[in-house]
Amino acid sequence: MSRGRPRTAGHVVGARTVRTIVEAAPANGIGTLTLYAFSSDNWKRPSREVAMLMRLFRRYLLSEVDRCVRNGVRMRVIGRRDRLPLELRKAIDSAEAATRQGTVLDLRIALDYSARESILRAAETAQAQTFPGRTLTVERFAQVMNDAIHAGPTRDVDLLIRTGGEQRLSDFLLWECAYAELYFTPRMWPEFSPADLTSAVREFHGRERRFGGVPVAAAG
Repeated sequence: MSRGRPRTAGHVVGARTVRTIVEAAPANGIGTLTLYAFSSDNWKRPSREVAMLMRLFRRYLLSEVDRCVRNGVRMRVIGRRDRLPLELRKAIDSAEAATRQGTVLDLRIALDYSARESILRAAETAQAQTFPGRTLTVERFAQVMNDAIHAGPTRDVDLLIRTGGEQRLSDFLLWECAYAELYFTPRMWPEFSPADLTSAVREFHGRERRFGGVPVAAAG
């Protein structure tokens, strides 16, 4: 509970926050936005809370499809699907099909997602496959991993924003975040606003990204 209200109330408000952040993302120069909705470890939560979240995810998908189509947002769900309720899986398939042509924003919702599990599944797949005359490269392995979580072609994460004062990755996009800039804020997700997003992006653009190199001033 927070502020005397049950956690489920925060989930409902958090779903509304998703809409405002999705709408604000393109204006902040964001082309791909990945939101961590439900980790594979979240199945450990009380069964009533999990059931409520599954219903909330389905309602969100059904209610936002038309808005996404109008605004050029392509919606994709990454993660496992075999443990999700059938009606939710149907809603995912429908939302992805309806928004497939969106080019303004690639919205990825991580649902029943675990970065370590996706890396493990990709390693098993890569080991089972044969590549005559080819070396398994970082790029090829990334492609196999994206296929394992229904992600499709994607790129590395530039900026990872962690809300709620937590300062850990929590098994989120570990491979893709190899050189991500990390931004931590005490603001809880239900309170996170477009202005907060703009502040995070502004700070990101003020950082020097070296990707393992040396500072520009020291390069000479």
